[in-house]
Amino acid sequence: MTIYERRQADVGNIIALEHVNLAVPDQQLATAFYIAGLGFTRDPYMFTGLENMWVNIGRSQCHLPSRGTQCLRGTIGIVVPDLQKLQRRLEKVAPLLAATCFGFNANAERVEVTCPWGNRFRCHSPSPKFGTMELGMPYVEFDVPQGSAAGIAAFYRQFIGAPATLDAEGVIAVANVCAGPEQRFYFRETAAPLPDYDNHHIQIYIADFSGPHAALLARGLVTEETNAHQYRFRDIIDPADGRVLYTVEHEVRSLANPLYARPLVNRNPDQSNNDYIRGHDSFRGSC
Repeated sequence: MTIYERRQADVGNIIALEHVNLAVPDQQLATAFYIAGLGFTRDPYMFTGLENMWVNIGRSQCHLPSRGTQCLRGTIGIVVPDLQKLQRRLEKVAPLLAATCFGFNANAERVEVTCPWGNRFRCHSPSPKFGTMELGMPYVEFDVPQGSAAGIAAFYRQFIGAPATLDAEGVIAVANVCAGPEQRFYFRETAAPLPDYDNHHIQIYIADFSGPHAALLARGLVTEETNAHQYRFRDIIDPADGRVLYTVEHEVRSLANPLYARPLVNRNPDQSNNDYIRGHDSFRGSC
């Protein structure tokens, strides 16, 4: 009889990392970067004006409201079907983004991209380490102060019910948090000074909605009681002594939220009117 390590398939309480919210000052430049350059898809149903743009990336999104500039203190991991085609798109939009922070460099394994306002993306090809994902957001990696990773992992285990471990990459400590099937949060320690937090946020769906709420509320950590199916918190604390280890706003939704598992449209960015192929408008793979 085959013996399986069943814990390898444990997901924990976080069901999905749904979106990262980053304010942008210019929707036209955002369109050039996210849609024409990275090859993602603007949500055709939500926020179709100039005040915001929701960008579909497989089953996840970036939300880009027009209210200043926000920069995530870390790196957003992305899986795309073809890195060479991605590079060609980025080369094509480079002149449009010449006066910005935009840039990219590529090697055989990945493409590192910086958005017009300094947000960093690490783009990978599909790989067994990302499960079945062919287009999506497999991880968000945060830069955190030295000495904080162990407490951050403990916070997610005790307050959120998410499997989390303290890993080491050489002498660098990393909190590795399960953020849903085939998705992770990484909190990587750094000695470099961190910029001030600018109110960007991440959004997660959790199965046990009330349990974490009660635990966070008892410590005074709930910052917004949005509605019956959503609340927010900002500070990640050390459960042992209550010290604030890192701040990033979490928009927490229940599985009863009407947006949960909403189907997202993903286009085939290689389709064009000049060499149009009937039936190939949508992204071909599974997300």
